[in-house]
Amino acid sequence: MKPKALQKYNKYPLTSNYITIFIMMKYLCILLLIMSTLNGFAQQPDTVFLKGLLHEHPELFSGILNHPTQNEVQILYTRIDRDRNNIPHFTSYSYRVNAHHYFYPASTVKLPAAIFALEKLNELKVQGLNPKSVMITDSSFAGQTKVRVDTSSATGLPSIENYIKKILLVSDNDAYNRLYEFVGRAEINQKLKKYHLNNTRIVGRLAIGDAGESTQHTNPINFYNDDKLVYHKPTLYDASNYPMNLENMLQGKAYLDSSDRLVNKPLDFSEKNVYALADQQMVLKRLLFPETFPQKQRFNLTADDYRFIYRYMSTFPTENTKPTYNRPEYFPAYCKFLFYGGDSTAAINPNIRIFNKVGDSYGYDIDNAYIVDFKNKVEFILSAVVQSNEDGVLNDNKYEYATVCLPFLKNLGQVIYQYELKRPKKHLPDLTKFKFNYSQKQ
Repeated sequence: MKPKALQKYNKYPLTSNYITIFIMMKYLCILLLIMSTLNGFAQQPDTVFLKGLLHEHPELFSGILNHPTQNEVQILYTRIDRDRNNIPHFTSYSYRVNAHHYFYPASTVKLPAAIFALEKLNELKVQGLNPKSVMITDSSFAGQTKVRVDTSSATGLPSIENYIKKILLVSDNDAYNRLYEFVGRAEINQKLKKYHLNNTRIVGRLAIGDAGESTQHTNPINFYNDDKLVYHKPTLYDASNYPMNLENMLQGKAYLDSSDRLVNKPLDFSEKNVYALADQQMVLKRLLFPETFPQKQRFNLTADDYRFIYRYMSTFPTENTKPTYNRPEYFPAYCKFLFYGGDSTAAINPNIRIFNKVGDSYGYDIDNAYIVDFKNKVEFILSAVVQSNEDGVLNDNKYEYATVCLPFLKNLGQVIYQYELKRPKKHLPDLTKFKFNYSQKQ
């Protein structure tokens, strides 16, 4: 007697071979679906390795591990293995990474703004318009400010190039605001979607109390070469809103307002910038290793653009002239949280360069870094955020940066680096493209 599952096929003129093939194909499809699902899980970052590594060093991390909220720590570490053709292959490890748990991204949003500014110059295709063109910013809406000079530049005049230098060297706020005004809020957020940075929005300037309707208006700007107008960027208005419903958008028990008055309720971050940690690392990976992305998913940057960004991301501020940054306010390891912390006396390892962008505000310290040791052929990507605000009052400048956040980031970077030093590699990397002569002034 035939199995019931096959009896129904007797109604149709199918041979037993056809029936067998049909059943085999059905189960093959199910098997492929299961394999595909398992594959998807395998591609997710490992969540065990970093937890174990932290627990192996209680002398460094017990304060964070034992804190009730673990100081909102999120870590994403990506191991890089090169093949025989020097093509990088990535394996990621995460700790408490959660795109739905909000943290204030602070200055980390400046890196995509700088990239998008260079992209816009390339996409405009205006003859004579380039990063060195003189950039004169006007005003057209309440609260906007004009810029006609920049004494930090070699020419004494503002430009896209000098603004990006200031962002990458010391995380200058005004420089970011000027690039935000050049690219425009709508275009910034369109580009974020283009590059599948779906857990990110950039909706305002920094450090000037930009909020509400003023964030939607961006200034008119004129660009000149030798007093000749080469491009006029008109005033823009972005009518769109970019709502994101995340946990932790109401923070603290109180905050100081712009008049330093205490407001006894949580601070609302629901209209502020959002830049998830995985998106931050994706921007860095796409910037540093464009060859690993499909052509359409690469940034629209020239070879010169890439070299320019790489150089100034990795330059210590005291190495640079025009803009010039001197001690004591600035020190060699300034803004290199994940290896040196905030130590102004740190001894700089001459073999190591750090290509990164940090953020520092509302008790949060963030660093998104590619760390390279040219001598020992070590390279890895490490992104992390940590927060400490023990009194629960925001905007009072009383945060535990020096005692909790920066030591944590320094120790984390050092522990991962020591692990990488010992990790065997089948093919050592050729890191030539990341080497620069920093004594050669530009």
